[in-house]
Amino acid sequence: MRIIFMGTPDFAVPTLEALVAAGHDVVAAYSQPPRPGGRRGRETVPSPVQQRAEALGIAVRHPVSLKDVDAQAAFATLGAEVAVVAAYGLILPRAVLDAPVHGCLNVHGSLLPRWRGAAPVQRAILAGDAETGVGIMQMEAGLDTGPVRLEGRVAIGRKTAGALTAEIAALGARLMVEVLGDLPAHPPVAQIADRVTYANKIDKAEARIDFTRSAVEVERLVRAMNPAPGAWFEVAGERVKLLAADVLPFTFPGGEGTTVDDALTIACGDGAIRPTLVQRAGRGVTTAAELLRGFPVATGVQL
Repeated sequence: MRIIFMGTPDFAVPTLEALVAAGHDVVAAYSQPPRPGGRRGRETVPSPVQQRAEALGIAVRHPVSLKDVDAQAAFATLGAEVAVVAAYGLILPRAVLDAPVHGCLNVHGSLLPRWRGAAPVQRAILAGDAETGVGIMQMEAGLDTGPVRLEGRVAIGRKTAGALTAEIAALGARLMVEVLGDLPAHPPVAQIADRVTYANKIDKAEARIDFTRSAVEVERLVRAMNPAPGAWFEVAGERVKLLAADVLPFTFPGGEGTTVDDALTIACGDGAIRPTLVQRAGRGVTTAAELLRGFPVATGVQL
């Protein structure tokens, strides 16, 4: 099929690669404009999708908005049969949604209608969901309201947001190729309206660990914020990111946020957590044991 691809982050790259590998004609890739980055943010860095598209010989466009009539006309002129969207980052106006013959298909990282919105993977982890997945959705004007043509399920277990996102991205790429291979065999199925939940964008303020919460909730936060922005706490005036931790059943009433041994075990509102991977500001990731050798934290310290 003649396809316009629209995506920006690493999550979208597997779908782009799968479309090309399947023999589809990707006539253009739309992606967010290059952002400040590189060493000390002094360079502009193309998005992962732009980098991969250019390596594949695909022309890249990055309009600031698609609300402009000229941008919409340029999109329509490409004569696409379908637009494939994966974490693009811009709202698609009706004129864009309707331009391709078969509309726009979106790779969405949840089991719709659960977790519509910007951060479905992180919200699924934070909520303690047992599973999540990915859906190939026929896009409408509403926020992730469109009918779903195909979905796949993934167990969450103790996966981090980074690992779960990568797994979902790979699955979504395979499902998109399957749907495009036979659209009539995958008719759109309307979402169940009374099961809707929303995955609001992650605010950096959420990454600060609240040890009055249960150890189970804290451990979910740690996984949901890994790799970014990273859950954190302060000790001796220094911020320490917590990237992985074990949950312990021991409860220490009134001791929330206090270290209870020399292994950096921290009391929570219910139970305790024992950090396993940590990172001091400006340093690499280490085990908690390695951290304590050069940065001792005594028993009874309030974090």
